[in-house]
Amino acid sequence: PGTPPTSGMLALADALLPGGPPGPGPGLDARLCPRFWRVVQEGLTERDGLCRKRARYLLKRALDLSGGQRAQLRCPTDGGDEPSLFWWSAEKNEKLLQFWETYILIMETLEGNQIHVIKPVLPKLNSLYEHAISGEKGCWLFHPSWHMCIYKRMFESENKTLTKEGILHFLELYETKHLPNSLGFSEFIIGPLMDALSESALYSRTPGQLMGACPPLGMRLQKFLATYVMLLPEEEKGSFLLKFIQKMTSRHWCAVPILFLSMALAYIPACKVLGTEGLHALRDVLKCTMITHQILLRGAAQCYLLQATMRLTDVEKVSLPEVSSFLLSLRPEESLRRDTMLWMELCSWLQVNDRCFKKSVTSDFEHQETSSLCQYVRSLVGDYLKTPSSERENCFMPDWFEAKLVATMILLAADVEQLRNKHSGKSNIEWIELEAFLNPLLDVLMKLGSNAYIPTLKTDKSLQLLLKLLQTRSLKCSNTQDDRVLVFIWKSLMIPVDSILEFVLRRLTANELSTVGDLDRCDLYLALIPEIVNLCLQVSWKKVPSIKNFILSLTNASIHNLQERNCEEEPKLKEQIKKVASMASLTAVCEMMDRKPEVRLESLPSVDALKRFISFSQFNEVLKKPSYIEENSSGEEATSQGWGKIVARYVHDQWICLRFILNSFPTLAQEYEETSEMSLSTVERSRKILQSALEALTILPSDQVLPVFDCMKVLVPKLLDSSESLCIEAFDLAWKIISSLSNTQLIFWSNLKAFVQFLFDSEVLAVAASAKGQAYAKIKEIIFKLIDMSTTKTGVFNVVLSHCCRSWIFSTVDERSALSNTFLNAGNYCELITEACVFGTVFRRDQRYKKNNLYVWCFFYNSGIICLNNANRDDHYVRVCAIKFLCLLDGSNILHKTFMEDIFIKLLDKDELVSRSRTRYYANSLQHRIKNRIWQTLLVLLPKLNQNFLCGSLDKVFQAGFGNNQASVKYFIEWIVILSLHKYPQFLNKFWDCFCYDEEKLKTSICTFLSVLSHFDIVLQNTSEKKPALKKALIVVLQWCFNHNFSVRLYALVALKKIWGMCRMLHVEEFEALTPVIESSLQQVENMHGTGNARRNWQRIQDHFFFATFHPLEDYNLETIFYTLPRLSELAEDEWISLSKFDRFTDVPFPPAFQWYHSRTELRDLKPSDWSQQDMGANSAETDSQTEWTDVQKKIIPWKNSTPSLDLEMVLQDRAAKLGKSNSRLIVVASLIDKPTNLGGLCRTSEIFGASALVVGSLHYIQDKQFQHLSVSAEQWLPLVEVKPFQLVDYLQQKKTEGYTIIGVEQTAKSFDLTEYCFPEKSLLLLGNEHEGIPANLIHHLDVCVEIPQQGIIRSLNVHVSGALLIWEYTRQQVIKCDTNSG
Repeated sequence: PGTPPTSGMLALADALLPGGPPGPGPGLDARLCPRFWRVVQEGLTERDGLCRKRARYLLKRALDLSGGQRAQLRCPTDGGDEPSLFWWSAEKNEKLLQFWETYILIMETLEGNQIHVIKPVLPKLNSLYEHAISGEKGCWLFHPSWHMCIYKRMFESENKTLTKEGILHFLELYETKHLPNSLGFSEFIIGPLMDALSESALYSRTPGQLMGACPPLGMRLQKFLATYVMLLPEEEKGSFLLKFIQKMTSRHWCAVPILFLSMALAYIPACKVLGTEGLHALRDVLKCTMITHQILLRGAAQCYLLQATMRLTDVEKVSLPEVSSFLLSLRPEESLRRDTMLWMELCSWLQVNDRCFKKSVTSDFEHQETSSLCQYVRSLVGDYLKTPSSERENCFMPDWFEAKLVATMILLAADVEQLRNKHSGKSNIEWIELEAFLNPLLDVLMKLGSNAYIPTLKTDKSLQLLLKLLQTRSLKCSNTQDDRVLVFIWKSLMIPVDSILEFVLRRLTANELSTVGDLDRCDLYLALIPEIVNLCLQVSWKKVPSIKNFILSLTNASIHNLQERNCEEEPKLKEQIKKVASMASLTAVCEMMDRKPEVRLESLPSVDALKRFISFSQFNEVLKKPSYIEENSSGEEATSQGWGKIVARYVHDQWICLRFILNSFPTLAQEYEETSEMSLSTVERSRKILQSALEALTILPSDQVLPVFDCMKVLVPKLLDSSESLCIEAFDLAWKIISSLSNTQLIFWSNLKAFVQFLFDSEVLAVAASAKGQAYAKIKEIIFKLIDMSTTKTGVFNVVLSHCCRSWIFSTVDERSALSNTFLNAGNYCELITEACVFGTVFRRDQRYKKNNLYVWCFFYNSGIICLNNANRDDHYVRVCAIKFLCLLDGSNILHKTFMEDIFIKLLDKDELVSRSRTRYYANSLQHRIKNRIWQTLLVLLPKLNQNFLCGSLDKVFQAGFGNNQASVKYFIEWIVILSLHKYPQFLNKFWDCFCYDEEKLKTSICTFLSVLSHFDIVLQNTSEKKPALKKALIVVLQWCFNHNFSVRLYALVALKKIWGMCRMLHVEEFEALTPVIESSLQQVENMHGTGNARRNWQRIQDHFFFATFHPLEDYNLETIFYTLPRLSELAEDEWISLSKFDRFTDVPFPPAFQWYHSRTELRDLKPSDWSQQDMGANSAETDSQTEWTDVQKKIIPWKNSTPSLDLEMVLQDRAAKLGKSNSRLIVVASLIDKPTNLGGLCRTSEIFGASALVVGSLHYIQDKQFQHLSVSAEQWLPLVEVKPFQLVDYLQQKKTEGYTIIGVEQTAKSFDLTEYCFPEKSLLLLGNEHEGIPANLIHHLDVCVEIPQQGIIRSLNVHVSGALLIWEYTRQQVIKCDTNSG
């Protein structure tokens, strides 16, 4: 059952494909059987190479037979309009042979799997289509499935480049050729094509594309799908798109392919083809496929799918409930949010199609004047609030899905109504519909306070809907008050505020919450409180007294509940739940006071009671697990929820309350001295709390430690002096938690921020630095751990650096602090800044596609779909923050001055260290990037440094110039030298000394110093006596104009031209004698003739941006340093930092008077190609775009010479011997060779040139991977013989008796020159060992020695190369001999 069908057909080939003329009888002819051709096609695309070979053999044999017979036959079709799978016609014999020869050539070439071999053949695929389509009839002449075989073969290739080429070629077909419709095409797109498109690596950018551009495959897919769907008959569009979308749900797709498939769907021109099934399929893509995708890519895909839904849905086939159910599958925080353009697009779509939607069975009433959307929403709200009266207590809280659905539809319907009124020109809107939606909800809310018998389910649902409406965002308006829908909703919801507060207070304080399930209700009630406060602040302050009374009562009741002491040993569940709810209520109150200071809640008498209660309470109090004996109904519920979670929440809430007390009352209730506990000193009290905090970190789950971190931020600065070991323990434990959270996206960032705030608190850093003890060392250790973490988790360093830079430069130290100047911390922890200056993109596999698809960010910025709250996590922002921090420093401030000088020296030392490392230093290597970042920072610091400091450090800059630097680094060093000499011309003598080193040291770096001289006019701008400097410059430059190195001469001539121009302008008489010599030299250079590169290079160096356009003073700005110059010096694109990033990063501002922003337009508009690669041939671009190949690697084997194995068990050697492809009598003996690579290459060469056998020392070499890598399966087609080295004498003697001439490849006194030696037909080549050659004991067994003539100094070739040359010479001579004989 596992044997492929092609295997059986091969055995019957002679019977199935008869060679004789077609007789009168009904004999067998497989060419007339469709099943035969289906098997051949399946074989052509099999993954097994042998199956493919068999299928090609059968195809070639059938074609050879048909062409030879000039047959007239047509294979019957399966029915329908599809063309025949195979046909032949005597009139079109030549054209058919041409078509099939091209087809087989392509299939054979694809076996090579090498893109450079296959790419030239691909244009030939286009000619296949020209032959395959009838111009007159516009239909297929050849069955399209033959073409699909080629593409399927390419799609399944192991070589991803070939797969990508195949996909792009296929997608391009519909842009360039009008192909007739075929059912097979649709099936092929849904099947093999979509399978191939699931590979994320295919969506990479091409080398020339800028970041943020859509990759070529994304663009091509978009155009293809739009064109293909438009060409499909109307009746087929729907079923094709449905299958296409269903395929997107049929497997686990990666985020990148789903994004581009969604984008392609969104760009299909509008056509109403999808019904309910299509909507369900789209919902499945949203719900199932994308659940684990990265948020940004998932959000973009959701937006595209919604756009596709609006373009492709036939509204008459779908009802509004189905549409609303689909909309709820979109995540509001990622895509469909009320403050996005997509929301407005959806409103417009709903308005235009309002009367067209399929009528829903549930709509009870019809009003002509009311839109169908409004009717649906009215019934939706009514049904939502209807609850069975029997369900009152002990029911679980309902799922949030319904509340989200109703709230979203209310807002959509209201916005659609507003849009409709806008179009009709109504200015005063009465909001009748919106009022009708809200009335049922308001009725329930108004009764909450007074009616204690409303079913719990009904109260839950009404409050869930209320919360969702209160959390609504405003539309994209300049002012919230302009959003009239939201303002109306707010005003309406103000009416029942008193009733809601009364109900919530009763539920939270009157022992009504008794089960674990009620804790969800508690969360709902507490979530409402801040939203109601917001509502009152937005709409009317009149309700603020009600809120204050509510907070007062809630606080007092909660404190009372918590202070109750339980007498029983076994606490009851109801009592424990009451405590959890009371602690949660106090937490909500504390958070409210923190976030809404304008309400002035701290003046309430209950706040004093709260402060006393928290100060006296026991920290980390754990609630004992209750007995469930009498709680039958909720026992299961409690255990399934897990008591541990409830206890963790209780402890977490205690720390939130304590955080509020510590932040609001730093003296920690010292004024109360009623107990011995409170008479402890503040330090001792703080110490006890910190110990409790450490205990809390060990018992709380990692996602609930945030308030503990916040408390530690207050405590650690007070204790670092007196309890250093305890603080170090706190640092260690906190770091352990942070590192364990690094894979938890949702809670990691808030915890990291809190961790950074307490560890890098200005006072903590200052105290640790002043003592220079263990805490100081621990903080430095954590700094480097954080930087290391940032290389695998983008954004970590950003959080640390931005916090430190702000706290160091904008001091917020209060009067109680002993710290006099926070900037001292910058000097004590300068590693942060030095590391930040050289920090940058690290190449990580997980980041590759994110960078490739950076245009998704642009998509979001332009459409306002997502609030990019993590924009500051870009790797570039670390350097942006450090640079802006350095820009804020003031050279006249002694602390700033010392810090900058320290950073300057440290960066120069780092550059020296990088230069000395043994890492490979090539363009865009990590070493190059780090050096580039160092010199960019030094350039920013340069203007702030004074003369004395620069005098001492300029030698190090010159020293760096002597290194062998990459172009961008070289320009920055030159720029720094030019600016230093311009500001302090007295340093010129130091500069002249650089030219005095010996030539060996200068040979790689002299061009750097000559480039500085080409800007000598800038250098001398501040010098009153220019003549002496010019004289010195001229003497220096002239000697380098005669250097033996061409590049050095070019740089020297550019400098000479500049300096001589300055001399002419100043009329320096001393140089009059030199005038004829210099001017004739410069003239000769200008008028260089000849076809060589000399003239072109002279022109290029003069046009180079650094000499022609760049101005060291006028171009001194951030854009040139960080964007323009890196771009022009062809540094990798991810090293360019645009000005927009400096503007977007607002954590650290620019100094008020900062003006160094933009590059000059002349420099900014230059392209790297303006000055590089100009010596390439003018036609180089055209050669790639040729539409037809002229000569390709023609790897096509006649079927008679390619008889594949009929016996699968046949030994490889027998298989090779039976090929009968060659009559060569050459034996190659390689028994002395022991390197698998040489043997593999020889095997391939011997097989290609048809040697009769290759003799090796051991057949084990065949299994070696290196051998197989070079032999590329040649060992399967060439007889291999094993002869051990010690058996060679006997073997050579035997071959002599068989008439072979034994030829040694060796240089001896009597060797023949290869060009003069005539090989006998029966030749045996003996090749020597790689190191020793042919041993002496074998030399005298040789009949003749042949050597290869050589011209060079090295006297030996690689043994494989030597063997290949002799094998080729033997083959050449035999071919000539055969031609002569046949002639």
